[in-house]
Amino acid sequence: MKWEVKKLSEVCTLQRGFDLPKRLREKGEYPLISSSGEIDTHCEAKVKSPGVVTGRSGSIGSLFFVEEDFWPLNTTLFVKDFHGNDPRFIFYLLKHFDLGRFATGTGVPTLNRNHVHDEKINITASLEEQKRIVEILDESFAGIERAEAIARQNLTNARELFDKYLDQIFYKNKATWENKTIADICDGVEYGSSLKSLKIETENSVPVLRMGNIQNGYLDWSDLVYTDNHEEIEKYNLNYNDVLFNRTNSDVHVGKTSIYKGERKAIFAGYLIRINYKKQIINPDFLNFFLNSSIARNHGYSVMSKSVNQANINGTKLKSYPIYFPSLEEQSEIVEKLYCLKTEAKRLEEIYQRKIEALGELKQSILQKAFSGQLTQ
Repeated sequence: MKWEVKKLSEVCTLQRGFDLPKRLREKGEYPLISSSGEIDTHCEAKVKSPGVVTGRSGSIGSLFFVEEDFWPLNTTLFVKDFHGNDPRFIFYLLKHFDLGRFATGTGVPTLNRNHVHDEKINITASLEEQKRIVEILDESFAGIERAEAIARQNLTNARELFDKYLDQIFYKNKATWENKTIADICDGVEYGSSLKSLKIETENSVPVLRMGNIQNGYLDWSDLVYTDNHEEIEKYNLNYNDVLFNRTNSDVHVGKTSIYKGERKAIFAGYLIRINYKKQIINPDFLNFFLNSSIARNHGYSVMSKSVNQANINGTKLKSYPIYFPSLEEQSEIVEKLYCLKTEAKRLEEIYQRKIEALGELKQSILQKAFSGQLTQ
C-alpha cells in the first residue's frame, strides 16, 4: 500500500481551544478537556466528536481521544479538520509524531500550532489501510496497557510493603517504648543557608541540598545548586549521619526527612532543618525512619501552618513532635531490619519500573512500525 510524505497541516489542522472561565461553567453532559485531560463537564459543547486533543500550555505532549461532543479549553489544541482521514488513525499518528518535542518557553511550556503545521509526516491515504492499522494498534495498546496497570500496581505494592512494615513497628511498640519529644532527644535544631545559590558548579563550590533533594528517606543528588561562599560552607557543612527535615513545601512534602551519609561534601538550604540529635540517646537512622513514619507525618499534618499552595512546620513545632524509642541496642537492631526490607523493596521497585519503561518502549516500537508501513505488510 502506497505511503507518501505530506505536511502535517495537509493531514490534520490543529486549532486552539476555547476560553471558559469557571464562573461560567455549568454542569452538563459534555466533557471539558484541559491540557491534562477531562477535568469537568459543561452544558454546552464546542466541538463534535470524535475529537483528538493535546495540551497547548502547561502539560504538553499528552493526547486524548474524545468519543463524545466536547469543549476543549484554551490550554489545548484540538484537531479541527481531519482532512478525510480516520480520526483514530490521526490520534496514533500524533502520538508517534510526539508534539511534546515542539514545546517552547522557559517558564510554562507552550505549543504553537504554527510551529508544527509545516512538519513532514508519513501517511497512507487509504482509509481501509488506516482502519486496519488502527485495529492492530487498539488491540496491541489495550494489551500493553493491561500489562502496565499490573506493573504499576506491583510497583505501588512494593513501595507500600516497606511503609506498612515501618508503621507496624512504631504503632505496635508505641505503648511500651520510652515516650519523649524531639526536643528531649536533641541539642537543638538548625535552619540552613539563606544565601542565593549558584546554578553552575565551580571549582571551589559545593552542592546546596534543597527540598527537592529529599526523596523517600534518601538524598537525591540530581538537580543540584551550589555555593562557593567559604563562610556558608563552614557554617552549614553537613556531617555524616546528619538528619535533615523539610520544613516548607506543599503539605504532601513538608515533614519528609532524610539522612546524609557523606556521599559528597555539601551544605543545606534554609528550607531544611538539621536536627542536632543526642548520639547517646537516639540512633540517627532510627530517627530518620521514625520521622518518615505515618505517626510522625500525621502529627506534622496536625501542626503545620498552611497558606495557598504552601505549608510550614517551623523548628519550634518540630521540637514538640512526640517520639517513641527503645534502647540504643534495640534501635540498631530495628534499623538493620528496616534497611534490609527497604533494600528488597527498592529492588522490586526497580524491577517493576524497568518493566513499565520496557512496555513504554514497546509502544513506541509498534508506532514506529505502524507509521513506516510495516504493520500491515
